[in-house]
Amino acid sequence: MRVTYSPTSTSKELTSKADSKVTSFDFSPLNRVIFSPGCSAHAGALVRELGGSRVLLVSDPGLKKAGHTDLVFSSLEKSGAQVFLFDGVEENPEEIHVDKGKNFAQLHNIDFIVALGGGSAMDCAKGINFLLTNGGKMSDYKGVGLAKKPMLPSIGIPTTSGTGSEAQSFALITDSSTHLKMACGDKKAAFKICLLDPELTLSQPHMVTAATGIDAISHALESYVCTKKNTISQTFARQAWSMLAENLPTVLKNPLDINARAAMQLGAHFAGVSIENSMLGICHSCANPLTAHYGIPHGIAIGILLPHVLRFNSHHVGNCYQTLVTDIGRTTNNNTDSGEILADIITGFLSLAGIPKNLHDCGVSHGILEVLAEEASEQWTAKFNPRPVQEKDLLEIYQLAMV
Repeated sequence: MRVTYSPTSTSKELTSKADSKVTSFDFSPLNRVIFSPGCSAHAGALVRELGGSRVLLVSDPGLKKAGHTDLVFSSLEKSGAQVFLFDGVEENPEEIHVDKGKNFAQLHNIDFIVALGGGSAMDCAKGINFLLTNGGKMSDYKGVGLAKKPMLPSIGIPTTSGTGSEAQSFALITDSSTHLKMACGDKKAAFKICLLDPELTLSQPHMVTAATGIDAISHALESYVCTKKNTISQTFARQAWSMLAENLPTVLKNPLDINARAAMQLGAHFAGVSIENSMLGICHSCANPLTAHYGIPHGIAIGILLPHVLRFNSHHVGNCYQTLVTDIGRTTNNNTDSGEILADIITGFLSLAGIPKNLHDCGVSHGILEVLAEEASEQWTAKFNPRPVQEKDLLEIYQLAMV
């Protein structure tokens, strides 16, 4: 399906009687999405449907302990496919991990890829697809649409409710020299099918549930107000926010609640769709250097920074924050008040999860803040923030987040 909206006036924005702006968009859904408890067991039949016979299963060692790898491996084998497991994926995969996966895939003459895991497995699988089909190195594809040859068909099966990577055409791969993330995007790298199986998320440790959930919430909040927002992206972001904000406390308190887990996974996916059709902002540009320098898990860095970013942006997002506050049943008087309410909600989630609320408690030194601000200003998401930023503004965000 391809949906294209073109304004009939010369203006790029139309205003309705309700005084709400309808923005232009060109929406091409990336993939088929199957959402059902237990649907990961059908991976083999879907690979066969798409013509795969020699399958690279990309995962990480932790999932084998949980039994997820064996489940999908067995499904693929029962379909008649030959399956080759590459589980050399690590958190925040670097170019070296992608290269190893590519070499392994070449050795076994792979014609199909299945990614099983969190965002790291998804990104690594997409990175392998880039290099296996188009050659070169990951830095060759930093940007959008730089792959010239077709890529292998692939399926994404997320085991966390966080990144929404299965809904996106970007592979985020860490540059081995700078340790900063490169965004390598191409529609050809997108998964043909996404299998959203909430049963796979039941095995997540508490802190993984918390960090990935906070990350997903940040995707909804940032994509809803970024400069590339549009009618489609905001629709997905708004729905994602409602589902995630309502259900994160539930899964933290009762991790075996399958209905809450399902809502979290679908909400994270919707947030991923919103990112694919818009962008993010400075919360992500500031989080990446923290992970690079201190190894702070991405979702934890996001959670510490997000309240300060919400307050920073509150005067520059129209009535967007008010809408999000009222969507979850809270009352608000103005947008500044709404920014404070959202910030307080996020801080409450951090407390419930046991996540640190400041960078000092994560071992970050005041002496490195200027370096972090410089690196954050070079991250691609910073230029899409609703409030224009300079390096000094990012330094202020870090300073506020220290205590």
